[in-house]
Amino acid sequence: MPQAELKSDLRAIVGELGMLEGHAVRARAGILWHGRVDAELLVRPRNTEQVSAVLKLCHARGQPVVTHGGLTGLVNGADADARDIVLSLESMNGIERIDVPGRTLRAQAGAKLGQVQRAAEENGMVFPLDLGARDSATVGGNISTNAGGLRVLRYGMMRNLVLGIEAVLADGTVLTSLNRMLKNNAGYDLKQLFIGSEGTLGVVTRAELRLVSRTRSQETMLASLPDFDALTELLGRLDSGLGGQLAAFEALWGNYYDYNTALPAQNSAPLARGAPFYAIAETLGGDPEHDRTQLENLLGKALEDGVLTDVTIASSETERRAIWDIREDVWQVKNIAPLLTFDVSLPIENMKEYVREVNEAVRAFAGENRSFVFGHMADGNLHIIVAAGDDAATRAKVEDMVYRPLAAIGGSVSAEHGIGLEKRAYLPLSRSAAEISTMRLLKHALDPKGILNPGKVFA
Repeated sequence: MPQAELKSDLRAIVGELGMLEGHAVRARAGILWHGRVDAELLVRPRNTEQVSAVLKLCHARGQPVVTHGGLTGLVNGADADARDIVLSLESMNGIERIDVPGRTLRAQAGAKLGQVQRAAEENGMVFPLDLGARDSATVGGNISTNAGGLRVLRYGMMRNLVLGIEAVLADGTVLTSLNRMLKNNAGYDLKQLFIGSEGTLGVVTRAELRLVSRTRSQETMLASLPDFDALTELLGRLDSGLGGQLAAFEALWGNYYDYNTALPAQNSAPLARGAPFYAIAETLGGDPEHDRTQLENLLGKALEDGVLTDVTIASSETERRAIWDIREDVWQVKNIAPLLTFDVSLPIENMKEYVREVNEAVRAFAGENRSFVFGHMADGNLHIIVAAGDDAATRAKVEDMVYRPLAAIGGSVSAEHGIGLEKRAYLPLSRSAAEISTMRLLKHALDPKGILNPGKVFA
């Protein structure tokens, strides 16, 4: 528990309104999608100078600090023990500038992703990162986890959309590198150290983000398919036949679609339930009439060839949203049992056999219809939900079923949520000893006292 003197010194930096104590801090665990908060003290600085002063003080006292953003992570990356203080960036949530000719936007780390998206749209542009937690997840959190989401196929991960950052190191040093240019090879690209480092190397306070032009057409389709090979065939046909317009391609194993469109779920079923696989694809283009006709022709040929068993294209934003709700309504399966959720990536060529192996292992352990698979198939990212209980013994068995097969096929135990505490023991399945040693070297260099998000990523 932080000492009284430290509390007094922190209060002098952030003011009375910039601090929370006791139950008010621990109650925030209710906001977390996954994890716990046992900390007694939370500070919420209003600017970079206050962040710097807080970290300088904590560094001098050897006080552990856990940074909080939107609390939408799923790997216990924001867990805070009683010995920790929480540094929340919720008060640093402004959009500072938009450069329309340069197509950039500068945001504070506490700004919500949806807020950034709307600011870009108001200026005739788009910030293309998109994920279901868009109105909760923050810019700083997206950077610290290198968020992916729904449009990675076309626009890449968060890393591809960050031009520059400002970060505060463990000792309070402010590293301002708010580059606004696509081309800048003047020495090391230091921002890359902080993107995906889960708050263990520094605290991101501001970011210069890349915007893109708004497209004139958007088409969203839902298809049912007879087998996994048809999924890969459809992906190939859309990718090659649409001239670069394919922005998203999501795969849903049949039982996930069935469960999320049956009562008590609120989602309708645009296509009949019972197919082995479903796919959601979205295109972004420049000619609404031509683009829809092109998509219709491609899908019509796929139907004729037996690649699809049925298909529908959204004719309104309401229909489009209804299709995506089926995919994004992840928590419907919570009605079955306590859940374990997984976020893995692997080569597309290995997906069919990998999912079969995992499903068979879960079936033998927990019974029928206890594993659900869906995800961003086109970029190699699958989400797996196992409804078999969440006690420690069950977790250990199921994690081994999901993670162990990835090592042999060059997969990753984390596609887009990071390592946190939850996947720490499995990091060696996806990273070599030399890679982990280099990570530790960077950690020691930038945070020699180990105060930033201690214990996360590796012990």
